[in-house]
Amino acid sequence: MYLEFLITIIFILIHISTSYLNDIDKIPRRKFLSIAGGVAVSYVFMHLLPELSKNQKTVEGLIENKFLLLIESHIYIISLVGLVVFYGLERMSKLSRAKNAENNRASKGAFWVHIIFSFVYNAVTGYLLVNNVNGTVDTLLLFGIAIGLHFFVVDYGLRDHHHKIYDKYGRWVLSLGSILGFIIGYHTVINELVISLLFAFLAGGIILNILKEELPEERESSFIAFFIGVLAYSILLILV
Repeated sequence: MYLEFLITIIFILIHISTSYLNDIDKIPRRKFLSIAGGVAVSYVFMHLLPELSKNQKTVEGLIENKFLLLIESHIYIISLVGLVVFYGLERMSKLSRAKNAENNRASKGAFWVHIIFSFVYNAVTGYLLVNNVNGTVDTLLLFGIAIGLHFFVVDYGLRDHHHKIYDKYGRWVLSLGSILGFIIGYHTVINELVISLLFAFLAGGIILNILKEELPEERESSFIAFFIGVLAYSILLILV
């Protein structure tokens, strides 16, 4: 449990420190974000998608309702819902930012809706860190590396949309989500079906965030740095 707590503290430090990424020169920042994106993409294809397949089999074994058993892709449907929800939040923020062009940031209302869902996203991650990740040191560290770097990129995107209000409130709300998820995970054990569904929803959000934050051209990403991130993390997953 000490390692899970340490990883949670690192997540919190990431949320707090993302506001200072703009203080780093453009080229080092671009390469760092590209490496982070590469790690996250590797995590999705080599761990997340296979895990979803396992969870689908788990769900099929736990569901007793005959109608629900007729549906063959429960987990993937929940992942799709997660992707759609977070895409909707992204579109809402962009439209709000366009309407508020003078300040070049989304409205406060759009910010709070976006940040509350991101709070839930972080809380689910914190819970799954305690209750769904295989508790070996290797797997916990690999999970912490992938999700931590993923948070850097996602939080950078949130700050890009919301600017000062993110610095004032957003990063602290996200930090609270991480620690709350850890506390709930430590004191509460949710049944396996709910855990599988939470993991699937989180997976949809991760996949969407990778597509919108970690791959697009406007981020001026570095392919070499991205490739290094993919290769290095893939090798780690293969060796563990």
